Amino acid sequence: MSVNKPISDGFIPSHGGYRKLLAYQRAEIVYDATVKFCADLLDRRDRTVDQMVQAARSGKQNIAEGSQASGTSKEFEIKLTSVARASLEELLIDYQDLLRTRGLQEWPKDHRYVKRLQELLREPNSNYETFRKAVENDDIEIRAHAIIGLIKVTNFLLDKQIGRLETDFLEKGGLRENMFRARVERREQQRKGLK
Repeated sequence: MSVNKPISDGFIPSHGGYRKLLAYQRAEIVYDATVKFCADLLDRRDRTVDQMVQAARSGKQNIAEGSQASGTSKEFEIKLTSVARASLEELLIDYQDLLRTRGLQEWPKDHRYVKRLQELLREPNSNYETFRKAVENDDIEIRAHAIIGLIKVTNFLLDKQIGRLETDFLEKGGLRENMFRARVERREQQRKGLK
């Protein structure tokens, strides 16, 4: 069964399909860029390296796990998506700390490179290759800012996703409600079949 195609049958709602989520796609770029950033520019004996890579991995993996778990537990999906969001916030702070401790300021929204990153983010089907020049730049300041921009966009997408998940749960309920509805519908079909 492909992880690219949502799974659905019976009373268990469609779930999976996380690779189609823009938040997952961006989180994957953040993870790949962070692994490369740490390998190229930081001392691997530094404890921060492991923390940054693990935070980036947690962001990506928890989106996937939440998506897969959504069929049987909307609560778990919301929790895991929130963990992904928290992990990426931790990673964002690590990059901001890195800039600050090196005497570098975070770029304002109207900085020309920030605007260029925004243009790249609007490109359809953008992937790691789209951002390679920025996230693998020789200048640590450009590189860190590009990844910061990607994290901020991913966090924005996750905030929207969490809001949508909350609304969906309030409107549609979770597995128990679906099971109850399916059982009532089945009984109704059986009752009509007897007449």
